[in-house]
Amino acid sequence: MDKPREECGVLGLWSEEPLDAAGLLHLGLLALQHRGQEAAGIAVSDGKEFLVEKDLGLVNQVFTEERLARLRLGEARLGLAHARYSTTGSNLRFNAQPLTARTAHGVLAIAHNGNFTNAKPLRDRLLLEGATFQSTSDTEVMLLLIARLAHLPLPQAAAEAMKTLEGGYSILLMDRRTVVALRDPHGVRPLAIGKLPKGYAFASEPPALELMGARYLRDVRPGEVVWVEEGELKSLQALPPNPAPCAFEWIYFARPDSLLDGVEAYEARVRMGMELFREAPAEADIVVPVPDSGIGAAVGYAKASGLPLEYGLYKNPYAGRTFIQPTQALRDLKTRLKLSPTSAVRGRRVVLIDDSIVRGTTSRHIVAMLKEAGAREVHFRVSSPPIRFPCYYGIDTAARKELIAAEKSVEEIRAFIGADTLAFLSEEGVKRAIGGPVCLACFNGHYPAGVPVEGEKLALEIF
Repeated sequence: MDKPREECGVLGLWSEEPLDAAGLLHLGLLALQHRGQEAAGIAVSDGKEFLVEKDLGLVNQVFTEERLARLRLGEARLGLAHARYSTTGSNLRFNAQPLTARTAHGVLAIAHNGNFTNAKPLRDRLLLEGATFQSTSDTEVMLLLIARLAHLPLPQAAAEAMKTLEGGYSILLMDRRTVVALRDPHGVRPLAIGKLPKGYAFASEPPALELMGARYLRDVRPGEVVWVEEGELKSLQALPPNPAPCAFEWIYFARPDSLLDGVEAYEARVRMGMELFREAPAEADIVVPVPDSGIGAAVGYAKASGLPLEYGLYKNPYAGRTFIQPTQALRDLKTRLKLSPTSAVRGRRVVLIDDSIVRGTTSRHIVAMLKEAGAREVHFRVSSPPIRFPCYYGIDTAARKELIAAEKSVEEIRAFIGADTLAFLSEEGVKRAIGGPVCLACFNGHYPAGVPVEGEKLALEIF
């Protein structure tokens, strides 16, 4: 579908007593599958052995019963897990995470959500100093920075490395004894802390904590390093906080049942829909969401407008992932495989609600399908501002030249997708709906955590 691509999901746990770390992390990964669908990995340790399994594919494709069995240490007490979508570095097995390295700290593993905007110059410097890299992911830059700080305990080494790194990121580190969680000073990417019966867990989103049997405590604060030491949760404020979490977490990426920095994702989406009606009401008969991403905003729009919410588009639950087809005709039919209109739209004036428009191709097909199905009018409403700039903090939004709003006005986009009217939620509307400071860089080009000198996704593969 024509959406910003997934980011990554990270998980970690530490326990005072042995537990099925691999099994719990596998469950948690299933709750984060929406955040990354290209690769998955798990690392576990019992304090002596350190086992890693990872590969390309969805979580349940990678972690068969046989593979999980290879991770089941009898005395396992800690582990990391990762679900990947490639935002830096190709979708190749050697880029799958957790990444590991043998260092003076012992074996280290890292799981990373986000991007370092200064990864290229840091990597070039490390190469000149004699470092060797096993991947083309920016994640490995931090791993090797920490490896060179062996005179410091792991949490302090992580805090020192943060002073060198720029960008938006949430990271989990692990050696044979401890798990360390950290978040960039803007808190661009989410990271939550949960309490296990005899330990702690960390996850990109709280629903994964619940599946691992952990009770949500709080979020890792922007610029904070958190770790477990002798059964206690320790904290170090490594960098001054300057919060600017990614607005798209609430608009689209996070699960609707997630709580991010104290704000419920579903409730924020409902408020976005209500703000959207206040800013752009339409003369219509029904409100129809584009499933699943437009549902929350459509509920809000319907509440504010008094119009009935109708099940006007059916989403095929068996379509699975579809890949780029060799002809335009087959690419066009891909949308019909996933979505099809119901009789609810026949003879009606429809307010169609979606969370974003990236290239506009899918929106165009949906509008055409609704009109072919008998919709009298289609008024397209989008619960975010126009995406005019790429994201450099862990979302693959496409190059700027591929973003329709970077090249066309709202009226030109309306004409392209064939809607009767088109309106986007304003930046102020997004901020009111979320209720706190947020990063809006993909809408206005103001990047709180810097921009890369070379922003191309495969920049670290060029030598």
